[in-house]
Amino acid sequence: MAPLELDGVPATALARRWGVPQCGLFRRVASTLDGIHELAAQHAPPGTVIIAEEQTAGRGQVGRTWHSPPGGVWLGMLLQPAHGELGVMSIRAGLVLADVVDELAGRPVAQLKWPNDVVVMDRKVAGILCEGRWQGDALQWLGLGIGVNVSNPIPAEVADRAIALQEILPAVRRLDLLDRLVPALLRLTAHAARLTESECVAFGMRDWLRGRQLKAPLFGRAAGIRADGTLLVDTGSGTTYAREGHVELA
Repeated sequence: MAPLELDGVPATALARRWGVPQCGLFRRVASTLDGIHELAAQHAPPGTVIIAEEQTAGRGQVGRTWHSPPGGVWLGMLLQPAHGELGVMSIRAGLVLADVVDELAGRPVAQLKWPNDVVVMDRKVAGILCEGRWQGDALQWLGLGIGVNVSNPIPAEVADRAIALQEILPAVRRLDLLDRLVPALLRLTAHAARLTESECVAFGMRDWLRGRQLKAPLFGRAAGIRADGTLLVDTGSGTTYAREGHVELA
């Protein structure tokens, strides 16, 4: 059987062009994130990347399934940041991915929906999931999972809330996105445990949720984020925050 390629490029060449220690291409996996955890437990080097043509059990926040057919980017990456603030890492990855989408589009189109979605034209184009593994209080590694709808078909039942990049960029390839995304993700581990002022400003400029009325994770109006990645919510009698949880609009 011929070795797998991504848009005509084999895995070894992808690793070299992205500056990662190793890259695995798979026709079908349950979850690239699960694969990253397995490799990390076998002492794979930080920066290791897994990309699948298809996931059969891809997952998002709070255990939700992620439809992952051929044509999308289903990426798992092993990182070893100096801190274990998963919410902060998720937001940083979202900022990177939104910048990449804007660069491909040639104009600002990407917004961020706390805690882990990238939105284009009010529809979800990508999701991010960070999972850490600890030994006591010490973070051993972080698995970063990113799913991006590129040219994969969007099921009719979710077409009102999901979009593929191909809808706005008919000629886009997965490699176009990954060439920009993977090297930028490698640099995330150099940042501190809290978002910088410029990162908070950058998120605020893309904040899809701000000003919208929420039912969950708290009842109130979304009011931005804090430097620790938590969501601020104006309840009418004051401002509180949510560290995690599924967002539901009122």
